[in-house]
Amino acid sequence: MSTYKVLLLNSTYEPLRVISWERAICLWFEEKVEIVTEYSDFELKSVSLTIKCPAVVRLLQYVRGKKHRVKFSRVNVFSRDKYECQYCGASPGTPNLTFDHVLPRSRGGTTVWENIVTCCLPCNAKKGSKTPEEARMKLLKKPVKPTWTPGSKMTFALPHAPDEWRDFLYWNGEVENDEARE
Repeated sequence: MSTYKVLLLNSTYEPLRVISWERAICLWFEEKVEIVTEYSDFELKSVSLTIKCPAVVRLLQYVRGKKHRVKFSRVNVFSRDKYECQYCGASPGTPNLTFDHVLPRSRGGTTVWENIVTCCLPCNAKKGSKTPEEARMKLLKKPVKPTWTPGSKMTFALPHAPDEWRDFLYWNGEVENDEARE
């Protein structure tokens, strides 16, 4: 019974977190959420009431999320730059990407959001320890520190997320199911 979890959505249908079915029922009785989707194989019964267990609930009032500090990491830099080389625009795949210091470290450049861009291996070799101007390479976008967390805030292992949640989650990859193959 306690293995059933409920996806909590903001009033805008954005996923916020996963909560217990017990918490979801309390929020529903307090009239803070509406039930969007139910589990078909789990009913909750009391003396005077029988309802299907909620799978997805939506808050009736919008809540602001916490401001998260954006962690500097290779994956977040790649995500900010959409996995594209910021010099030639190529998308050669993660194994063929690196990050580049716009102002090289040998010239005092630091490893900060505003000085790092995603770069393919050939462009990185071509640029070397020069500035983009010296290497006659133009940056496609000026690097900036994102105010949002690149990638998704909530991550679910596809085999473990209930089918009832699929319409409300943003998947990074293709979702395989019988309908998609037809």
